Amino acid sequence: MKINISRHYLYILLSSLFLFLFVLLFSFLVLIPKGKEYREKRTELQKISAKLQKYQNYHDKVYDTLKNLQSKNRHIIAAFENKFDAKRFQKEHKNYFSSLHLAKILKAGQEDGFDVYEVNTTSSIASPKNFYNFLDAINKSDWIIGVNFPITFKRKGDSIASSFTMKVYCNKEDSNTTASASKAK
Repeated sequence: MKINISRHYLYILLSSLFLFLFVLLFSFLVLIPKGKEYREKRTELQKISAKLQKYQNYHDKVYDTLKNLQSKNRHIIAAFENKFDAKRFQKEHKNYFSSLHLAKILKAGQEDGFDVYEVNTTSSIASPKNFYNFLDAINKSDWIIGVNFPITFKRKGDSIASSFTMKVYCNKEDSNTTASASKAK
């Protein structure tokens, strides 16, 4: 019994078998490992995206807090940029005192990136309430000023003589700018 298969059928059968083996080999050797790698990468990407979203939310929260604080404290931030002017200070705050005298302003050093100037102050006041009103006014002034202890009060007739030291904080000047270089000359 002889099987009579034409060449065309044999060619189609061998081509189909070859293509079937090629598809099987390609699937198991290339597609399945790449699919596994793809799923691993997708899972890793989802983890990274979740972390990124967490950090983005944290950034947005901190940024909103920063903008809120900057808007609430705009006056204080601007006060760091102002140079201390003793004459203007005396003019603005003389109504709290019977007399106000500022001694020589000395540069005390630097603290946390700010230049600190020390101002010795002597004054006479009618009542301690005026001094506390002065302290409240300093908090709203155009400079960042800290009144240091000890604050001495001595009775002199109808008034009270007081002396205290203030520290005035200003932004540190950049030594590379031309303005600070011209001041150094």
